[in-house]
Amino acid sequence: MAASDRNALDARRLLLEGLVDYAGLFPPAALAMPDAVARYDEYRRGPHAWALGKFVVPVARLQEFEQVARPLLGSAEAWPLAAIMGTDFAADLRAVEDFVRRVAPDATVGAIEVKASTPGEVEAIANGVALLCRHVPDAFDTYVEVPIASDPTPLIQSIASHGLRAKVRTGGVEAGAFPTAEQLTRFLVACTAHGVTFKATAGLHHAMRGTYPLTYDPASERGTMFGFLNVFLAALFVSGGLDPADTRALLEERDASSFGFSSSGVTWRGRAVTAASMASLEAMLAGGTACQRAVGAVLAGPLLYYAVTGYMGDSNLLRVHVAQLRRKIERDSARPRYLLTEPGAGYRLVDPADRA
Repeated sequence: MAASDRNALDARRLLLEGLVDYAGLFPPAALAMPDAVARYDEYRRGPHAWALGKFVVPVARLQEFEQVARPLLGSAEAWPLAAIMGTDFAADLRAVEDFVRRVAPDATVGAIEVKASTPGEVEAIANGVALLCRHVPDAFDTYVEVPIASDPTPLIQSIASHGLRAKVRTGGVEAGAFPTAEQLTRFLVACTAHGVTFKATAGLHHAMRGTYPLTYDPASERGTMFGFLNVFLAALFVSGGLDPADTRALLEERDASSFGFSSSGVTWRGRAVTAASMASLEAMLAGGTACQRAVGAVLAGPLLYYAVTGYMGDSNLLRVHVAQLRRKIERDSARPRYLLTEPGAGYRLVDPADRA
């Protein structure tokens, strides 16, 4: 591989590592559970596994997943899952808790995702999540899906105040399911202004914005879809101060040659975000330095990951390694005594002498 190719790969890997969740159970693929599990297992062992994130599964199908995936669990790294909550949030929280007790540490629920349309609903979600945190061994992220047809800023403010994350729907299997670039820009700006991490879902099946079939049916209707590269880079550039007008233009960009990747970072039409900024963005939010921490102190997950690897990674990667470490040092890794999760904060290593 030429040096220029390696440099471009470095920037792309920094941008996409662990970032792409697998939602094969959902449209347009809508695979049966055995097929979705088999494909995810294949992708975990494939050449692009570094970009693969969590297996997305509705809470209502967790038992089905467990039955199908059980032969594959425990043979390698823990499977990170994202659990989609239904309409009965309290019941789904109990279902997640029971599932974690059965499958840990072979699989982990790294995220739960739930919809909210008012600040009051966000607060109720936060209260329920706080209860769940007391009963599961591993930290998890909570993504709150918000509507963006109108200004989502009040909802983003509420999400930020409760330490949650946001989720935005960027498409679907019908043309009307896609938001406008202006609406998505407003969401990105609000998340950046309030320091809220977010994920995007649906319609991001192609790297670049363009007109594509909306489903895999040969007779499918076609529509204009966002490219996942456009959305990822828009979020990155907004965090670096890109104004709303240029953000809309980036989201609507159709020329792949307008983007440049190198070991020094990413460029788009004369603008740049450095690799150092990309790597340190999440770590800086955590504050402090890892070498200043000691046994008994709480280590923020993003900071811990950055201190060890030198670059920013998705939290599920760290969670997988924590699960592996617990299997080595704990008598019962599902009920850890030495490497503890501090919900919403990070991890704490307990001195064995304190447990004597």
